[in-house]
Amino acid sequence: MRGSEKFLHSTMKDRPESLNITQRVREICVHMTQNIAALEHIQMDRVAVGFCQTRKDVRHGMQASLTPLRFENGSLTSYRRGRKYTLQRILNEEGIEYLYILNLYLPRFLENDFKEKLVTIVHELLHISPEFNGDIRRFEGRCYAHSSSQKDFDAYAELLAKLWLAKNPPRELYDFLHFNFQELNQKYRGIIGRRYPTPKLIRVSE
Repeated sequence: MRGSEKFLHSTMKDRPESLNITQRVREICVHMTQNIAALEHIQMDRVAVGFCQTRKDVRHGMQASLTPLRFENGSLTSYRRGRKYTLQRILNEEGIEYLYILNLYLPRFLENDFKEKLVTIVHELLHISPEFNGDIRRFEGRCYAHSSSQKDFDAYAELLAKLWLAKNPPRELYDFLHFNFQELNQKYRGIIGRRYPTPKLIRVSE
């Protein structure tokens, strides 16, 4: 199963070509993982970048999410109520299986300021396991996704975002993040991106 390219918004006015929002965010992620030591374990060719459309363009609510495509410790199967399951496979254009889906919630994500957009991207990348095995990064204790302090987790994401900017990445790589949804629609012919289906649990015969 593969993703598909969709218009989030389009217009026929005489403007520059459409902005592929998921491709542009992918390019930022690639640069980050190649230049930040804490993210260098991530192989972006195994991470799908897509979008989910929200009903309202308000800032509050989920901005982005990371969906692991393996179970705990990278296992292909897991038991639920005594039954064995696996996850539906999602492939890229070359037929390589993705291990994660990073989804942006649009237009909500674009209504944040520049700093918050960058921190959100880093935050989701930090959820990827250091083993890059399709599982999330797990911390000890009940709050295994964000450690015992989500505030510290968010502060670390902000630190890495600042570190990335301090390396002077090409401005054209991230300049579009300075604009909100309406401004980007005025600047481009439309906003497009890839959408990926939510992977389904599949029962495995014993």
